[in-house]
Amino acid sequence: MPNAGGRGQPPVFVAPFRRRVRKVGAPLGVIVALGTLAGLVIVLLTALNPVGTAIGVLFSSLALGIVVLAFLWLDRFEPEPPRLLVFAFVWGASAAVVIASLLQLFLALWLEPARNPGVSPVSVLVGAPVTEEVAKGLFLLLMMTGARRDELNSLTDCLVYAGLVGAGFAWLEDILYIADGESLADSMVTAALRLIMAPFAHSLFTMLIAVGVWVALNRRSRLARAGYILLGYAGAVLLHALWNGSSLLGPRAYLGLYVFWMMPIFGLAITLAVTSRHREQRVVAEKLPAMVAAGVVTPNEATWLGPLRSRRRAIAEATRFGGKQAGKSVATFVGQVVELAFVRDRIDRGFGDPPAAARLVEQTYAVHAARVAAPALAQMAGFRSR
Repeated sequence: MPNAGGRGQPPVFVAPFRRRVRKVGAPLGVIVALGTLAGLVIVLLTALNPVGTAIGVLFSSLALGIVVLAFLWLDRFEPEPPRLLVFAFVWGASAAVVIASLLQLFLALWLEPARNPGVSPVSVLVGAPVTEEVAKGLFLLLMMTGARRDELNSLTDCLVYAGLVGAGFAWLEDILYIADGESLADSMVTAALRLIMAPFAHSLFTMLIAVGVWVALNRRSRLARAGYILLGYAGAVLLHALWNGSSLLGPRAYLGLYVFWMMPIFGLAITLAVTSRHREQRVVAEKLPAMVAAGVVTPNEATWLGPLRSRRRAIAEATRFGGKQAGKSVATFVGQVVELAFVRDRIDRGFGDPPAAARLVEQTYAVHAARVAAPALAQMAGFRSR
């Protein structure tokens, strides 16, 4: 609602609800603590094997950097809060590794006799897949709680968080394996096998849990929700076990599984992710007419708020004549409109509980507030998407 400004100042729009959705769920202290934990592991490895650790950090960062960029590309249409994205990666690179290690130690003591030390088929086929997918999947369960749930607007969001958790886990795990080489040659061979053949492997496994989480979010029955999450987890464990098991059967089995299982599944994952992102665009396009009718956006704005390319052109146009701040304010307005579209979509799909209704009102006010903060929009009345 507008408040009177000072003498000679325009009215200032003040929303009756504080906007929290983009700032919750990722306390900076927790991120710093988890990042410090990962750093301490690197420091310890450096003390034990400085050359192997240096190789691991360098090549793992390069390979997993590509993985991270791929998921950030997937996240372009409705970007997630940067702090949550960082939280996902550092969870995988710290908490998930520690939790999985502790669970594996417990399983080793329970499933294997003390007289059978070392890496065994049981730990490869059961221990690692079961514990590592639990540790990574816990982040997605955390995302389903509290206001963090509001960020899981689409399957794309779930896949992005799962992918970044997996990338973080793979980054530190690869460093551990590479640094464990007895010689420089061993470290280089390990780096080649893990980083060239399977940089996306951990992300791919955890994406199956993400699919289960997304289906669960669209079910009302608690039993059904739990069932779909467990089904996604079971799929992740199975695929992970098949991948690990191939290493016990020799190079031919490893290559065969890679070509006939992992590559097709990877292709299906890409198709699913791109299809989900296209659905995000359809959702926004379908909700824009109602926003125009309600006076939330103008008919002109509706012509460029849908496609990603036209939104970028509009932001570039605002930046051209108004400077960087003008472009940033228009980008903020775009983000708020997209958020409103997904809130409306959830309600239209039959999930209009009181929290969703309250968030609809809050998000509507947030769009109006973003408009007031973006005077460049008034100067773009003649802008048309080309």
